[in-house]
Amino acid sequence: MKPIQKILIANRGEIAVRVIRTAKRMGIKTVAVYSDPDANSLFVRSADEAYPLGGTDARSSYLNVDKVIEACLTTGADAVHPGYGFLSENTTFAKKLEQNGIRFIGPKPHSIEAMGDKIGSRVLVAKNGVPVVPGYEGESQEMSVFKTEAAKIGYPIMAKASAGGGGKGMRRIDTPEELEAGILSAKREAMSSFGDDRILLEKYIVNPRHVEFQIFGDTKGNIIHLHERDCSLQRRHQKVVEETPAPNFPSQLKSKMAEAAILAGKSVQYEGAGTVEFILGESGEFYFLEMNTRLQVEHPVTEMTTGLDLVEWQIRVCQGEPLPSLETPAQKGHALEVRIYAEDPKEGFLPSIGKIHHLSFPTREDLRIDSGVVTGSEITMYYDPMIAKLIVWGEDRLTAIQRLMECLSETIVFGPKTNLQFLQKLVSTDEFAKGHVSTHFIADKESELLKENNKEEMKYALAGLFFSHVEVKNPWKAKVN
Repeated sequence: MKPIQKILIANRGEIAVRVIRTAKRMGIKTVAVYSDPDANSLFVRSADEAYPLGGTDARSSYLNVDKVIEACLTTGADAVHPGYGFLSENTTFAKKLEQNGIRFIGPKPHSIEAMGDKIGSRVLVAKNGVPVVPGYEGESQEMSVFKTEAAKIGYPIMAKASAGGGGKGMRRIDTPEELEAGILSAKREAMSSFGDDRILLEKYIVNPRHVEFQIFGDTKGNIIHLHERDCSLQRRHQKVVEETPAPNFPSQLKSKMAEAAILAGKSVQYEGAGTVEFILGESGEFYFLEMNTRLQVEHPVTEMTTGLDLVEWQIRVCQGEPLPSLETPAQKGHALEVRIYAEDPKEGFLPSIGKIHHLSFPTREDLRIDSGVVTGSEITMYYDPMIAKLIVWGEDRLTAIQRLMECLSETIVFGPKTNLQFLQKLVSTDEFAKGHVSTHFIADKESELLKENNKEEMKYALAGLFFSHVEVKNPWKAKVN
């Protein structure tokens, strides 16, 4: 297969910067596409070429399939990397690229389609021997059927959008009296978010952990796993902290889950990078949750402990190259990732928009920063308000946690409000240090994690007054005019 010459990145922000970095190292030209608010963004300046999509919101720009295809044809890009989100799991987009002779750096459309349907994917993987949460995924959406099936499953249960993702269209239902209202609420959100109001029911696992496996397949039919990631610390079903290896995770359990993850990939003849997500119960039982047919936001922790570049692997597999090894690579040390957002934890984590007057991170060998913004960038109302992903490595888990706390305390953001203090408190808890957490941990501890620290608030407020009058051209060092 002919080597890829030019990649168009159908995404924005930090993931676009990250893909561009690997492509340039491999000698491949890059094209950025951008909306009007992103015209002066870091990822646009980082690419070899940039093509305007126009529009302000995602629907009129990054989600517009025809505009992105036009950008490919105009710039001569022979491949597209979709990043994550936006069009990364859009089968129509993948098929149209194929029709135009443009390679999609990801799995084949049939794999995306099969795993994109929560009901269909459950049925499919169960046929291939992968354990699934007891539930109902039948065709009937009649309330009477839901009531009968819920009684069979046993409360509490979770109503989930079939076409869902990102925690949307999900409702916990604890009693029969709550069933109808919960399902109708989930259906309304599912229709609003995905244009599909089909709902499935699953047994609600009390105090679960969220453990996922990174898998990789090539065009020769080979699939391996690249170890697990624990993503149990979540807020409203959105991941907050990710790490590998998973703490308190026996090797025998890891082997069983890894085997199930590979079986899930083989059920759709998977190619490229994918993530199989599981719910892990308190007594060691585990169940298939879903499969994300793309690169994950948290992929850097896998890279930090294996020394691999997963974007390079994606590109090479897309070119028809076999996996470099059919053995799972060894892991070295421990890695943790947190997501720094422009948001106000005290106001329900609402996005905090505005100009970043100053942004700086510590510099050290055991730290990696993935970011799409610099000092002077604007956090707008149109897109996800992520400022950066901060990833640390340590020889062991406790060392990595200590380094993470140090790096968070040395990170400076002036302008929008951020979740920095929230993250510092979260990773400094005794429960986190011991690995005794579940997907409910943040919700249960939220009031404690949101307590004000007046000294820290005053320090940031005073420093903010200074930096609001400083023009900073270098993201690492401020200079007063």
